[in-house]
Amino acid sequence: MQNTLKGWLVDNSVTTDNKDDKILLLESSGKVGLEQIYNEMKEEDTGLRMETIVHVVTLFLRVVMRLILNGYSVNTGLFRAVAQFVGVIDKGQWNAESNSVYVSFTQEKLMREAIAKTKVEILGTKANVMYILEVEDRKTGLKDGTATPGRNFFVRGSHLKVVGSDPAVGVTLTDSTGNVTKLVDDEVSINKPSELTLLLPTGLKDDTYTLTVCTQYSQSAQLLKEPRSVSTTITVGTPTGGGEDDRPVIE
Repeated sequence: MQNTLKGWLVDNSVTTDNKDDKILLLESSGKVGLEQIYNEMKEEDTGLRMETIVHVVTLFLRVVMRLILNGYSVNTGLFRAVAQFVGVIDKGQWNAESNSVYVSFTQEKLMREAIAKTKVEILGTKANVMYILEVEDRKTGLKDGTATPGRNFFVRGSHLKVVGSDPAVGVTLTDSTGNVTKLVDDEVSINKPSELTLLLPTGLKDDTYTLTVCTQYSQSAQLLKEPRSVSTTITVGTPTGGGEDDRPVIE
């Protein structure tokens, strides 16, 4: 079965000189975790026991992670991964507060070949679409969704300007347990339709957060009657997870 990616033509919020400039915004098919991957593998090969699939995948992930974090450049065929250091080393000493380890991923042969055979289907044009195109941790310069508490965080997209009197309007961070932190007005230092610069709270704990921008902004002088929102996932530190993990641990 041929792989197919679907997308909508939307206004390019970056260019201002060409009003007809469009980009293709992916129509998401949803989110997939390991549990669904296990089930997909089971459907493709019904002769495999589920516990065998889980064991092999868990072992694969652990070995790849160990090799990467011991200095190897790992090529899985789908991607190449290598560890890198972030931050300036002061006085020849590693400082976990100002330095960090980042793992970069680049697509490899199997992925490139699959991409070349993938069909792209344009669904049509959508006007006045609110979307997040890119995020960046201003401290590290990384655009992979990692974030640093107490530092600036950049969000680029369209129709993001935070305006309106509805109580839901604003920028929120929801952790893995459902606790919501709402940024105060002065923590949104740049507030434009195509970009936001946020000052993340210093007290954010290591976790995976859902960053949500909710606004009544519209391109006209009239605000929207009902607010609308868009979300993306960001990560602070090394999340420990919000609940019990039922995957087997290989000792």
